[in-house]
Amino acid sequence: MFLTILALAGCKGTATLLPNVSGKAGEVVVVMDRENWEGELGNQTRELLAGDVPYFVMQEQLFSLVNVSPTGFPDLFKIHRNIVMFDIDPQLDTTGILYRYNVWAKPQIVAQVCAYDAEGAAELLKTQGKILVEAIEQEERDRIIANTMLYEESDIAAKISQIFPGTLHFPVGYKIRKATDNFIWVANDKQYVYQDVFVYRYPAEQDHPFTSENIIRHRNEILKENVPGMFENTYMTTSDFFVPQIEYLRYRGRDIVQTRGMWEVKNDYMGGPFVSHSFYSPDGKDIIVIEAFVYAPRYNKRQYLRQVESLLYSWQWNEKAEK
Repeated sequence: MFLTILALAGCKGTATLLPNVSGKAGEVVVVMDRENWEGELGNQTRELLAGDVPYFVMQEQLFSLVNVSPTGFPDLFKIHRNIVMFDIDPQLDTTGILYRYNVWAKPQIVAQVCAYDAEGAAELLKTQGKILVEAIEQEERDRIIANTMLYEESDIAAKISQIFPGTLHFPVGYKIRKATDNFIWVANDKQYVYQDVFVYRYPAEQDHPFTSENIIRHRNEILKENVPGMFENTYMTTSDFFVPQIEYLRYRGRDIVQTRGMWEVKNDYMGGPFVSHSFYSPDGKDIIVIEAFVYAPRYNKRQYLRQVESLLYSWQWNEKAEK
């Protein structure tokens, strides 16, 4: 056995076992020299990666940044979950943003911004910054989904698939709070933090079904019927104070209309952020909506929303629906 182990260790091409990533969720290590970090390039980097999360009443940063100089980039930081490295050199062969995964740890994303000078790097952030942010966000989501699949409340997925042509996956702690023929409420409610998900559907309209007005109108009708507040004549609705924002996405072959906004309880003082994904059913007859929302009045909400929003990306069609 000992000789066999030695032989395997000496084989060329043997896969390297990578350590688990370090760092907190939502944290990004930015490898940039001090001069640029304190200058315009650093300002633009902070504006892109540490800007305000939309639809939060209190300001919270999109990511928490840790600056490290290229000469002081030790092994401790190389195993961080999210790394953005700035390679600024007039002798480079090519420029752009290069994405690599699981370089020094797993699951890890390393984005390398290659430019001839600081102005070129700033231009890359301007033109490709949205892609960079989404790449880091998706890696954060994928980690949450992978952990969910390891510790899943499988009964919830089975129940959803009985009612809808697809399902979502939830980690331990989530429970079904309400289920009807067209609506399911899955909740992970603690004393001061709610992380909940709705799944519902309604008949697709022939003309412009994915306008913001149509999405919010149907949302308000369904939630008024299914999500009562704590007191009489109170129910969940969409806040009129914040104009909802819609965005068209394509994820794993599925066209999605994403809506972000603020929810509130009519005739009460509860509220918080929500994000929903709307898309056609396989037969095109219905609009299916999967929605995540958070209520955490005592705490920062960034990571709570990121956790529950990530579950929306675990949607899978049932086998019969795909056929």
